[in-house]
Formats: sequence, C-alpha cells, structure tokens
Amino acid sequence: MSGVVDLAAVKAAGEAKAKAEQARAEAARRGDTGAVPPSSLVIDVDEAGFERDVLQRSAEVPVVIDFWAEWCEPCKQLSPVLERLAREYNGRFVLAKVDVDANQMLMQQFQIQGIPAVFAVVAGQALPLFQGAAPEAQIRETLDQLIQVGEQRFGLTGITVDAEGAEPGADAEPEERVGPYDALLEAAVRALDADDFGGAAQAYRNVLADDPGNTEAKLGLAQAELLSRVKGMDPQQVRKEAAERADDVPAQIAAADLDLVGGHVEDAFGRLVEAVRRTAGEDRDAARLRLLELFEVIGSDDPRVTAARQALARVLF
Repeated sequence: MSGVVDLAAVKAAGEAKAKAEQARAEAARRGDTGAVPPSSLVIDVDEAGFERDVLQRSAEVPVVIDFWAEWCEPCKQLSPVLERLAREYNGRFVLAKVDVDANQMLMQQFQIQGIPAVFAVVAGQALPLFQGAAPEAQIRETLDQLIQVGEQRFGLTGITVDAEGAEPGADAEPEERVGPYDALLEAAVRALDADDFGGAAQAYRNVLADDPGNTEAKLGLAQAELLSRVKGMDPQQVRKEAAERADDVPAQIAAADLDLVGGHVEDAFGRLVEAVRRTAGEDRDAARLRLLELFEVIGSDDPRVTAARQALARVLF
C-alpha cells in the first residue's frame, strides 16, 4: 500500500492520541482529572455567551435550555426538577437557564410563545422539547430520548464530572487494572506496526470486552478497522466508481475511507454528510454510521469533527 494511502500517518495519529490519553490518565492518578465540577451541569446563559455556552458545548453534550422568568409560577415548579435531573444524569446533558426578561432576543429567536418552555440544542441544532410544567416521568422520558439521539446520531457521549458529583459507588477504576490493559494495548500497537490489522482489532476488542468505556481502545479499534478496509482497495477504481455513482452509498463510503486514510479529513466527512442528505432508509443509516465511526478515528475534540457533527445535524433535521 506504500505510496497509495498514507497508513503511517494514520498510525502516527493514533499513537499521538494514545499518548494524550495516557497523559490524561496520569493526570487523573495525580488527582487532576480535567473533569467539570457538578456546578457546571446547571449554568445561567445570556445572549452574549449563548454561542460559547450552548452552541459550542452542544458539539460535546446535549444542552437543555430552560426559558424562565422570576414572575412565572409554573417556572418555579419546573426549574428545580430540571436542575435536580441535570445533576442526577451526571454529565449526560447540561442544563442552560435563560431568563427571558433579560434575554428578549433569544426568546424571539426560539419563537417562544409562553413559559416555561424547554428546548434542546444537539450538535448546533435546536429541538423543541415541551412547554409548561410537565410531570417528572414525562421529563425523564424526553431526556432519555434526547440523550439517545445524541449518542446514536452524533456520537455525543456526555462530559466527565468531578468525583464529588458522581453517583454513589461510581469510584475510579482500581489502579491494578491498568497493567493488563497496558499489555493488551501494547499488543495491539505491535500488530498495527506489523500491518496485522485484524489482530490489532481483536486486541482492542479484548480490552473493550472488559472495559467498554476505554477511550484508547475505542480509538484504536476504529483505526484498525479503517486500515483493514482500505488495505485491499484499488484507489483509482474506488474513486472512479464514487465519481460516476453519486447516489451509490457503498461507493461513497469506500471513497470516504480512502479520503480519511489519505489525510483528506474534511473531504471524507463532507462526502458522507452529502450521502446522508441525498439518501433515505438503510442507505442513509449506513452513511451516517460510517461517519460516526470516522469521527472515532479522528477524535471528538478535533474541530473538524465538531463542524461535521453540525453539518450532519443540519441534514438530519
């Protein structure tokens, strides 16, 4: 494959990402987790900070907006419930509180007719949830559906909260578990270096079978599977078929894989977002799911992933 696709660049990116994750793990063992405090789960938002506090944050976690006012009696019933649930859900969504009296422009932009009104923003896209002081059971059901949409359609997995705000019993992983994972992850890296992508993928799966949330293993598996897919491709033929058959989703998916391995990240993302826009049903789901897999290869903190998530949201809604 030398000279055709830049496999070394993808492996190097994976190694750099792994080192960053290792550094974060070391910081966590020193007590510097980088997690947000529980107070950050409920925030007051105004017009000046809306883009930063809501739109940008929604690329990482669903943001629920509570439009309220001091004079609104139903708001006084609803707001405490939403605040309690934000802390109970422990980082799976963030609650943004907007005082409509002080932020009339936001009220107009969301076309609010009455309060309390609750919206969500997911990957930059606003979704109406409900209006009025809804029963808690209904609110929970709505939140669960919102979180599911964020995870399945956009790969949003929430944010990490300080240990003091975690659920009872949600202790950190015991120190002795790090060693076995290091051995398995090292075996996966050696397999990647030997171009044994199937062996690398299996090693990462072994880690995930015991620790489904292991970030390094998720990233490694996504990269190993990508490299395995492109290894036997004829790049010229793949690109020819993609150019000739714009509505052929498998052809566009194959070309997107090649784009990503060749370092053309925006092209890969854009190709799949366009495939989602043009298609429906199973084809649309296939393009969307492959796009989410490619997000894993690059990493959720990359601005290109953030931009692609927002573009995906625009064509889905």
